[in-house]
This record gives sequence, structure tokens and C-alpha cells, in this order.
Amino acid sequence: MSNPEREPAREPQDLAGLFNARANAGDVEGLVALYEADAVLAAGAVVARGHAEIRTFYTDLLSRRSDFPAAEVLEPVRNGNLAMTFARLPNGTISAEVAREQPEGGWRWVIDQLKIKPLKAG
Repeated sequence: MSNPEREPAREPQDLAGLFNARANAGDVEGLVALYEADAVLAAGAVVARGHAEIRTFYTDLLSRRSDFPAAEVLEPVRNGNLAMTFARLPNGTISAEVAREQPEGGWRWVIDQLKIKPLKAG
């Protein structure tokens, strides 16, 4: 069920900004709404599949953290109704996602790989 106060991502690159705003607002349901019903979210050792597991992941994350810095949103790579989206956090961590354009309009993530840490120079 959609909440009229939650705008969908009009373009795939909008998802990162919506994530940031909803995470900083503590809006777990708003975060879950950024994903398709059977999406997969991977964050380190955690792999959450589907809305119920993604909801559990974000409920836990938001209970421990309340400040999410804005990410640098990189240009998505698009192919028809699919797009790879990327964001770089101030600490250099990258996230990479696959988003799909929805039949009713807007975009949602299908696959979300959080926390790709940069290699140490050396």
C-alpha cells in the first residue's frame, strides 16, 4: 500500500536522495517502499530478501543510528526499464543497486549492495 505523502522515485538516481531523507526521518516503511516486494538487500554478512526481511534490517539499523550523511549520487547506467544506480558516501563507501521502472510509474530497487568499501592504497 502506498502512502500519498511518499513520492516515488521519478528517475533511478532519485532513489538515493529518497533513501537519505527517509533514513534521517526514521521512516522504516518509507525505506521499505523504495524496494520491490521480492528485492534483495545485501549489507556485509546480512542478506535480506523481501519486504519483511528488509523491514527488519532497517528497523534494527535505525534503532542504532540516526544520522545518515548525504551521498554523492553517480550517474546511473540504464538499459530500458532497468538501471544500475551508485552512491558514494563521504567515507568513500560505495553502494550499487539495480532499479526497475515500475508499471505504475516511478522506480524501485530490485537488488541493493550496501557498503562496498574502497581498497586501501598500498
